[in-house]
Amino acid sequence: MKHEEIISRQKAHGFAEMQEMINTGQAWRMEGAIGREAMALLDSGACMLPQKRITDYYGNVVPSRDDLKEGTKGTFQNSVNFWTKVDNGEIEIDEFADFDEE
Repeated sequence: MKHEEIISRQKAHGFAEMQEMINTGQAWRMEGAIGREAMALLDSGACMLPQKRITDYYGNVVPSRDDLKEGTKGTFQNSVNFWTKVDNGEIEIDEFADFDEE
């Protein structure tokens, strides 16, 4: 699965805005609920970290997806695994799903 295919699926399921907030670092500069939602989406694989490191509100460095072990939370491979399961019907998804319960 290619990056563009994941982006297309994110748009179709309502995750594009959160992916953009993660990419720009805005998710880490807003109220805690936004950051927690972003972390849940990174954990599930619905979203992934950007290719460049960013800095959060407190000056902490948020790693890029390439800094992490392949297949772990926030990586491209984690997103590939998630969206492949969605495509195969193993995960049923809607745009308001609460992934931190998985």
